[in-house]
Amino acid sequence: MAKSKGVIAVPDEVIMSKIYLIQGKKVMLDRDLAELYDVETKQLKRAVRRNIERFPADFMFGMTKEELVNWRHQFGTSNADKMGLRYPPFCFTEYGVLMLASVLNSDRAIQINIQIVKVFTRMREMLMENKEILHRLEKIQEKLAEHDENIILIFEYIKQLEEEKQQMSDHQNRRKIGYSRRD
Repeated sequence: MAKSKGVIAVPDEVIMSKIYLIQGKKVMLDRDLAELYDVETKQLKRAVRRNIERFPADFMFGMTKEELVNWRHQFGTSNADKMGLRYPPFCFTEYGVLMLASVLNSDRAIQINIQIVKVFTRMREMLMENKEILHRLEKIQEKLAEHDENIILIFEYIKQLEEEKQQMSDHQNRRKIGYSRRD
């Protein structure tokens, strides 16, 4: 394959669709990265194993067999997809993806990595913006809950007043018994 110096255009949506949440971390799987880098998955894994000291646990980890089964069920992978996932894949965090560019050392890897880092950064920024919105929504929800309690209390008071009013009305309209004086 000839190396080109041109800009590689992979839509950001494609990259975002290949970011999964596994073990509470945003990661990309080895086979997805291999596809983006235009190399075989076994070549990517071989390069990682040769440079394993560059990939501590917070850069890359192997998916457990249980996680693999769960992941397959979650996404309903077809038999064709399972063929490439006979073994649990490597999961690369954002830092691992950065390190992967230096291990693969190709122009395409560098360009794709720059794009992946931009996507991770944009996702982090969106998360921070959403946290602020979520915080505001929580405050509004707390106020609404407080208002709900107050409204329920008001209805209880109104109900009590109506009952008292009804009792007074019943008391005044009752048939009186006993002697009455005629003057």
